[in-house]
This record gives sequence, structure tokens and C-alpha cells, in this order.
Amino acid sequence: MFGQSYGGFCALTYLSFAPGGLKEVLITGGLAPLTGPADDVYRATFQRVAARNAEYFSWYPEDRTMLERIAGHLRTTPEFLPDGGPLTVERLQMLGAFLGGNTRVDSLHYLLEDAFTETAAGPRLSDPFLDQMQGIVSRRSNPLYALMHESIYAQGQATDWSAWRVLAEYPEFRPHADPLLLTGEMVYPWYFEQDPALQPLREVAGLLAAKQDWRPLYDVRQLAANRVPVAAAVYSEDIYVDRKLSLETAAAVRGLEVWETGDFHHDGIADDGEGIFSRLLGMARSGRR
Repeated sequence: MFGQSYGGFCALTYLSFAPGGLKEVLITGGLAPLTGPADDVYRATFQRVAARNAEYFSWYPEDRTMLERIAGHLRTTPEFLPDGGPLTVERLQMLGAFLGGNTRVDSLHYLLEDAFTETAAGPRLSDPFLDQMQGIVSRRSNPLYALMHESIYAQGQATDWSAWRVLAEYPEFRPHADPLLLTGEMVYPWYFEQDPALQPLREVAGLLAAKQDWRPLYDVRQLAANRVPVAAAVYSEDIYVDRKLSLETAAAVRGLEVWETGDFHHDGIADDGEGIFSRLLGMARSGRR
């Protein structure tokens, strides 16, 4: 089994409850916390995303100016995406999805470069920019991603919109903050108000956020007695799957071999999937790093 990101979470669940069906397990950027509330995950995530913002804008300082210009424009001028949904400042912050990888981070710079066009009524956001923004902020093609996102951390208690609550501890991520920061993969309740594709799922999303009786996602005792060869890549600067939490999980799985590297971000397999796969497979089969 080869699990990337959430796929790694699923791999840990298989190792917990159906290890007999597994011969070898390889995990990339996907060692989930085995216990604890979702809040712990989002506290670590917000801190890493803030650091990644600082890194990005040190590379492209002109993008800081452009981002503030777009945000200022949106605060005074309504703009709408091709699906009719509004482009708000908080949806603009979702561009932070680009920050999670090496292969796509520079695409953010090229997107911001052509944000405005001149019209008879003054500067407006360009059609190409709005079209690309819809592809980033709309969940039309994958509504279950938004609906189930926090549930992958739910064990024995409600998530209660964890990322939204934890955000209050990090006011620098608020849409009126100065300077404006980009966010990441977090899902907030307003997604189900501003995204036309998610509006029909608003009630269901609320029920899932309030659900208390989640069963355990992992069997800690079984993982401690694991006999299936497992190798995992932990990306030191991964903004979505925290290094510290990942290493705690690795230590809790018997025989799990860790390869920690700073060469890749969360999308490492897009950079060198063949090389990463080969290395982990060799580790799993040899039992050596």
C-alpha cells in the first residue's frame, strides 16, 4: 500500500484494523496524529503556514504589494467568479494552497502577475485571473473534500469547526489583518455560504462538525505490535502534516522506518515520485535507512 497525505492516514487505519491484508506499507507526507483533538493539528498548521508566507514573500516582495492591492479592491468593489459566487478577501486567502509544495509555489507568482485589467470604469480583476481563482476556491469538482476534511482528525469528540475556532488564536490570518496572510487547506463554515457548489451541503456540514460519537481511527496497541514492514517519508517543512506530530506517530508504530528530508514539501511525489517510492520500498524491504 502506498499512501500520500490522507492516503497515509488510511494506511495507518489498515495497519490498525486489517494488517493481515498488507505485505508492505509506504507513506509520504501522511503520518497522522494517533490521538488528541483536531485543534492540535491546526495550531501546528497555522504556525507553519505563517512561516511559509514569510518565506514566499521574501522571494517575491512585489507579490505582497499586489496581494494587498487585490484585497483592497475586493473590500470596495464586488467581484464575482464565473459560477456567480463572490470573490471575497477570505477566498483570496485560499491562494495559500499554492504554498504547500515546491512544484506549484511559483505558480502563485504568475497568477498574481496578471490580476488586473484596465476598463473604462477603472481597474477590475481580469477574466483570466477570476477563472483561475474559481478553479482554486470552488469545490464543485470535489465537494466531499470540504465536507469530510476535518472528520479525518475526529476521534471520540466533535471537531466543532476546529480550524475556524483555532483561527481566533491567530488574528494575523484574519481577512482584515495587515499585512494579509494566505491560508492553507483548512476548511471553514463560510465555505458553505460563499461557494455555490457547497451551499446545498451546509446543513450536512454542520451535522458532521457537531457529531460526537466518532469511533477510533487507529488502534494504538495494534500499531505498537505491528509486524508489517512500513517506511515513511517525513518532510521537515511540510505545512500540512506537522513534522513533530509525524515523528511522534512514527515512534508509536513498531518497526516503522523514517526518512526525514527537507528536500521536498507536501507534494514531494510530484517532484520525484519515482525516487521517493524507490527509496521507501528499499527501506521497507531491507529494514535499514
